[in-house]
Parts: sequence; structure tokens; C-alpha cells
Amino acid sequence: MIFKIGSHNVHKVVIRLCVSRETFNHGEVMECDFLIIGSGIAGLSFALRASALGSVVVITKKEGNDTATNLAQGGIAAVVSSMDTFDLHVQDTLDSGAGICDEQVVRQVVADGPEQVRNLIDIGVDFVREGKDRDSPLSLGREGGHSRRRVVHAHDLTGREIERALLKKAKENPNIQLIENSICVDLLIVSKSKTGKVKSCVGAYVLLPDDDEIVPFQAKRTILCTGGAGKVYLYTSNPDISTGDGIAMAFRAGAEVANMEFVQFHPTCLYHRDAKNFLISEAIRGEGAILVDENGNRFMNKYAPDRMELATRDTVARAIDEEMKRTGKDCVFLDISHKDAAFLQKRFPGIYAKCKEYGIDITRDCIPVVPAAHYQCGGVVTDEWGNTTIAGLMALGETACTGLHGANRLASNSLLEAVVYAHKAFLFCEKEFSTIKANKKVDIDLWRSGNATKLDEEILINHNWDIIRRTMWNYVGIVRREKRLLLAQKRITEIQQEIEQHYQDYRVTPNMIELRNIALVASLIIMASLKRKESRGLHYIIDYPEKKVSCRKWYIFKKVVDADNHEKVKVRTKKISS
Repeated sequence: MIFKIGSHNVHKVVIRLCVSRETFNHGEVMECDFLIIGSGIAGLSFALRASALGSVVVITKKEGNDTATNLAQGGIAAVVSSMDTFDLHVQDTLDSGAGICDEQVVRQVVADGPEQVRNLIDIGVDFVREGKDRDSPLSLGREGGHSRRRVVHAHDLTGREIERALLKKAKENPNIQLIENSICVDLLIVSKSKTGKVKSCVGAYVLLPDDDEIVPFQAKRTILCTGGAGKVYLYTSNPDISTGDGIAMAFRAGAEVANMEFVQFHPTCLYHRDAKNFLISEAIRGEGAILVDENGNRFMNKYAPDRMELATRDTVARAIDEEMKRTGKDCVFLDISHKDAAFLQKRFPGIYAKCKEYGIDITRDCIPVVPAAHYQCGGVVTDEWGNTTIAGLMALGETACTGLHGANRLASNSLLEAVVYAHKAFLFCEKEFSTIKANKKVDIDLWRSGNATKLDEEILINHNWDIIRRTMWNYVGIVRREKRLLLAQKRITEIQQEIEQHYQDYRVTPNMIELRNIALVASLIIMASLKRKESRGLHYIIDYPEKKVSCRKWYIFKKVVDADNHEKVKVRTKKISS
């Protein structure tokens, strides 16, 4: 049987088992028990656990350690001190989330935090301790929005240390196959009812490295761990791979997504013409750094006199944005030169070394900083175990919307959420594995390019990529206005139409896949921003500056196909109780 997805013909074939590390035979469908898309903390944490149940394939776009996790500086927020309590961590998270966190989820994640930190230590993560003894207390940092020191860290290289330990264990595990430099095109979806309304995910189409052929991977469970979508914006702290692939693929497949309007802009990204995507950790403010203008005047007293530089990220980012607009300057400055030089070099070795590369000595100089897109608080809607609204499909980490973050993520709760939900997803799969394993194999279709030709002018992609990112930065950024959102929506819609035409006419390439995904994610952010007629958390819109009780809810979006085979977006709301 031949049918078409876009202009790409697909053709049914027989499945073979994929359990080895050998190269794949062309013209065949690969099979595994668990297909994990993404190799960050969420994906690898789940992979190590799931390998005890069956075969695991991890697909990653670049090298295994090229992830947002690897760039994470601050650490993992967890209650591991006698000076802290679960209730305090819960309250800090709820306060940061501006009224739309799922409190039950918050309490579950916070309560599970200490155990997951211990699990990471058992895996081999070397967190900093107060003394040289392995049994001495963990060193704890403090970041914006936290009422206590509770951030477990490895100096300012926490993400790198976690990724190192997880990747080492994964590569040593014979049940885990890591496929690098590969990108998923779309999910494999089958209908479970005659009407086609009940869907199930059975894997994904994967474009392998240095190959024109797209290989279908069939899996008992597919887990999206692709991280966020920072590359939707012109300035971001995210790695280049953060193009919202998981959110885009899930939405195209018919999964629900929510809270896409809540894009977190990290207040302090290094501002230098030669620097790219380098974050100045919030932990540096936790150790006493202050924000000043070019004349050395401290300004956070005007915006958050109680917490000053340790206010929540949305507050600090808006304050910096306002100062830059007021003065017309390109950046503000972070000053920690008043602290002991030896302490700074030991506590922030990564930041110290990177700034030194650009002629900035943080022990003597102020650090030029600007806000940058950092974290997507919304994403694919999941239940308490990580299941999406499509059977067979799970989502973990930044790709997911669990309810933990609400309208604004509390600093260092992201790595916490990733490890907790990786564990919860495993527990679900372990409990249901006999049922999962018994799922019948289905006929899977090979991908054929049909009459599509090779795209020989990348400028077609690069031009639209640049327009999308600049449009989102200028019109859908830290401070929004309805008129600008409508203009952005018009422009992104036009670009989406052009991209889809390219997708129909040309052979699929990694750049085309990413462009298609960031265009879709951009449109979802705009739609969600237009829907929320209030200012809450990370969504600040000049037309509706007040927070409204009536808007204490999620806006959830889903793609549907009507009787005439036209695609539409259906919106529903989920009210959050007091």
C-alpha cells in the first residue's frame, strides 16, 4: 500500500528487531521497547532505569552531551538541609508560579527531590560538599525566589557533571543504544478506532546522520525528552539544538499542549559580541552579586525592594528590560567584585574562565549582561506519570507541562522535575510493562521522498529562520502588546505557509525539520499569549497589566481535523483551584 505524508511517499514493510549497536540496514523498520528522543538529564535518567525492562534506543541530534542539561550551571533544588522544609520549598515554587501551579504535583516533586539527588550521587555525580569527607554535608547555593539555601551543585558546572555521569553509565549499558547526530522528523501515529479519533504513538521517523534515508523506529513506548525551544528567539541561553522539536511533533500528532505563553527569560546572559549562549548563573546573585547600570547605580530597589537581586526571574528580567529601554543602553552590569577573589574562582570556575576569555575579570570587573530566552514553562500536557494525551507517548523534562512551574519556573526546579518524572515514568512502565510488552506490532511504513528534490539553496531556510527569531524577540518578548502579537501572528502564519511548501517540494534536511518546528512553536506561543487577557508570571502584556482571578487557568491547545479534512486548533481551559 502506498500513501502520502506531505509529498513524501511511504511504503509498508516487515519489521526486524533492533537490539545491537551495529549500523542499520536500509529499507527496514527498526524496533525497540523504549524509544527516547533526547539525551539530557530526563532522557538518560529514564533510559538507565528502563534498560532493566527492555531494549532502549536514545536518539540525539548532536553529540550525546550536546544538551541544555550540559549547560545548566546552578544545580538541583532539593530539601536536604535541616534548616529547610518541604513546605518552604513548596511555597517558594507556588509563589514563583503565580497561582497556576498544580499544587499536588508541586508537593509530589518536592517530596521526591532528596531521594533523586541521592540516586544521582549513587550514579556517580560528584556534587560539592562542605568538607573533603564524602559523608560531609552537601554545599547548598541560594538563587532567586528561594527562601533557603537548597541548590545542590557542582560549582557552576552542575549540568556538565550530571551529563558526564549519566552518559558514562548509558554508554556502558548493553541494553541502551545511543544514536547521535540524528533527528526525528515526526511521530509514528496509528488510529485505534474506526473514526480515527483515538490515536496511539508507536515510534518515530528518524533521519540518520549522513544519510538521505529516513528510518522508521517502532517502539512500545516513545518518550519525548527534546528540551525546550529557546532558538525560537534571537537571544537565548539554550544550545543550538533547542528548537522545540518534541512539542512540535507532539502537537502535529494531536497531543495537547498548554501554558506556551510562559517563556522564561533568564535575566543575566553574558553580553559580548563574540560570546554565544553563555549564561551567568543565578547562583552568582545568590552569593551577593548586585545589578547596576553603566554608572554603577544599583536599580533593583525600584522593582523589588524586598528581595532585590534575589527576586523571581520574571521580576528581574523585566527590571533589566525596563532599565535598558529607559537608558537606551544595550546591557546592564552584574557586580560581584566586592567578594573575595579566591572564593569566586573556586565557586564559579566556569564563569570566571569564560569571562576571562573575553577580557572580563569578575574579581575586579563588572559583567555586562542582558536577558535571554531560557526556559519554556509550558509544553506537552502530561499526567502525574509523564503520559501525554496520546497513548504510547510520554514527555519528560522541559518538553512536558506537568504543572510544576505554573507561570514562572523557580530557579533550579528544572533538573529536579526531570529526574523526578524520569523516575515516575519508569515506575509506571514497570507496573504496566506486561501490558506494554503485549501490544501487537503494527505495519509500519517506510519513508519515501517521492518527487521531492534536493534543496540546493540553504538561504531559503536561513532567511526564514532569522525572520522568525527576530519577530519573536521584538514582538513576543519580555514585555508584550496585543497589537504586536497580532502582527507577529500574521508574519509567522505567512512564513509557516512558505515552510510547508518547502517541506512538500524538497527532500527533508535537519535544517528544514528544525525550521518547521520553530515556526510551529512560535505560532503556539503567540496563540497562547493572545488568549491570556491578563499579566501573570512570565506573560506581561501592557494591554492587560493586572492579574485576574478569572484567568487563573491553563489554556490548552490541540490540533483537530474537521469533517472536511481541514486542520483547526481547538482550545480548552483547565481551572486551577485556590
